[in-house]
Amino acid sequence: MSGIKKIQRGRNHSYEIDGRRADGVTTLIGDGMPKPALVGWAANTTAAYAVDHWDELTGETPSKRLDVLKKARYADLDTAGRRGTEVHQLAEKLSHGLEVDVPDELAGHVESAVKFLDEWNPEVLLTETTVASRAWGYAGTFDLLAKLPDGRVCLMDYKTSRSGIWGETALQLGAYANADVYLDAQGGEHPMADLGITEGMAVWIRADGYDVYTVDLEMGFRIFQHVAWVARKAKNMKDALISEAQTVGGAA
Repeated sequence: MSGIKKIQRGRNHSYEIDGRRADGVTTLIGDGMPKPALVGWAANTTAAYAVDHWDELTGETPSKRLDVLKKARYADLDTAGRRGTEVHQLAEKLSHGLEVDVPDELAGHVESAVKFLDEWNPEVLLTETTVASRAWGYAGTFDLLAKLPDGRVCLMDYKTSRSGIWGETALQLGAYANADVYLDAQGGEHPMADLGITEGMAVWIRADGYDVYTVDLEMGFRIFQHVAWVARKAKNMKDALISEAQTVGGAA
């Protein structure tokens, strides 16, 4: 079966290229690049949850307390992920000139997104578009492709994390920009070269404003290729590098 597909699986999704499962861009980056900051974040989030819910936890059995604390960081991560997804969706509707009903907790972020749209005045070309590379065996979905008033065609990514823009954003956008094809609304394939992308931009959307950063797409893609290689090799490292146990004398 030929073709590229994005398959929704509840809140998650996967990709296929010509009938075979393809690696997602963000999955490859997550599996192939260490994130030491997450260790401290996980410890701090768990400790904060324990302090904030001390009375509730004392009423539970020790095993139940342990189970709740193990899951605390994931609950925080899910909340942050939902915030980012909702802001992306609202920003997409706003970019098309549609009216939106904004939840109170996202009002600041959405106001910042509106301010960005008003001040930068991007002409939206594509949003939430799936791209894929048969040559490198990956696929992903970018947030926004827009043309600025000065003629630049920018591949953009909205970020809503509290910590700002991380270097992995360059890997992400570099992989998207260097894919072979993108899909239109009907699932038809078109060469990425047709989009005429001139640069990448990361837009950090916060409740108190926004910042825009230029992203080095070429260097980001070079590093992504190395990270993807590590991620794939790490999956079968033991089978690839370690032989079967041997008996006395060296025989298997």
